[in-house]
Amino acid sequence: MFDIERWQEIFETISKNKLRTFLTGISVASGIFILVVLLGIGQGMQNGIASEFKGDAENILYIWTGVTTKEYKGLNPGRRITMRNEDFDYTVEAHKDELEYKSSIYRIWNGTVNFGNESGSYRVEGVMPDYQFLENESILQGRYINEQDLESFEKYAVLGKKVKDDLFKGDKDPIGEYVQISGINFKVIGVFSDPAGEREESRVFLPLSTAQRVFGGYDEIRNLSFTLEQEETFEGALAASERFSAELENYLKEKHTIAPDDNSAVSINNSLENAKRFYDLIEMIRLFFWGVGICTIVAGIVGVSNIMLIIVKERTKEIGVRKALGAEPISIIGMVLHESIFVTTIAGFAGLIFSLALLEFVGPLIETQYISNPSVNFNVAISTVFILIVAGALAGFFPARRAAKIKPIVALRDE
Repeated sequence: MFDIERWQEIFETISKNKLRTFLTGISVASGIFILVVLLGIGQGMQNGIASEFKGDAENILYIWTGVTTKEYKGLNPGRRITMRNEDFDYTVEAHKDELEYKSSIYRIWNGTVNFGNESGSYRVEGVMPDYQFLENESILQGRYINEQDLESFEKYAVLGKKVKDDLFKGDKDPIGEYVQISGINFKVIGVFSDPAGEREESRVFLPLSTAQRVFGGYDEIRNLSFTLEQEETFEGALAASERFSAELENYLKEKHTIAPDDNSAVSINNSLENAKRFYDLIEMIRLFFWGVGICTIVAGIVGVSNIMLIIVKERTKEIGVRKALGAEPISIIGMVLHESIFVTTIAGFAGLIFSLALLEFVGPLIETQYISNPSVNFNVAISTVFILIVAGALAGFFPARRAAKIKPIVALRDE
């Protein structure tokens, strides 16, 4: 029930101690402000990390080989391991029910690409049709490589947007034109964009079979790339990818006579494992931010509690008169709690509003490599409101209990 006299008392007390109340409110508001801003930064870090992974499929695995570093079965270290088409074919056949997208890659670094008077050095790769989905690429013009291109050894090329912009000036349509790659003519059939930006768009894709034949690769491949079928949970997807990685690594090491503990000869980059490490780190940072924010709020609560103790001391005689006239202890407790909750809630909401406004207007402007658009969702805002209410109650509880225990005769003697 709304008690106007109670509110009049609260505002009268506040008006008599404006500076004290203001400074107390600042301590509470700053606690909420710091907490919300820190949580916003934590969310921004998660957004930034997520954007780092968006350039490729979420559950992609890259496999490449290097040089052996250990003697094994009479073979000296220092051997360069080369994967071949049969390694890809075996993997696809052995795991055909698990794989979603798949491609082997024959990579040609610093391939010179010419069109007319324009030329540039780009990364040229022979790939398979699924590579478009492994890299999350979008076709802007024409089409991507297909199975028929592989079977027919077509001399076709798909250009990255940056390559197209560099070689084809103005509005010239590259589709159907011929570019020279290391002196050999290839017909342009498509232009792609990549969410990772110019670095990934500085590439030219050829049919894998054509690249191997034209550039002397025979049946050699530089990389394997796979995604697995989707799982219901992140944990399930991670377990499946780890199992697949282990089986593939064991196969390659056995097939190419590599020591089981030689970690340099076969390397597997599992995007889900990388994501889990980053997200675990972010979760730890978020918990740390919660701790810092709550400790700041606790400091504000202590300040409010101390102020309420002072107020109770100043109003000892008044409390004694109230009790002498029949006021129940619960009404005394309610009086003190009401004022405490009011001060902390108003101050807390002020801190909350300022912090949300800061994130709303400044957050979208923050775009660094690992922090993107810091923000706080509605559930977190509701959580801070709950913290405010609990904080106000805690701040006033002990002073209220002390006020309720004051004996009227003692209070009336107080000077």
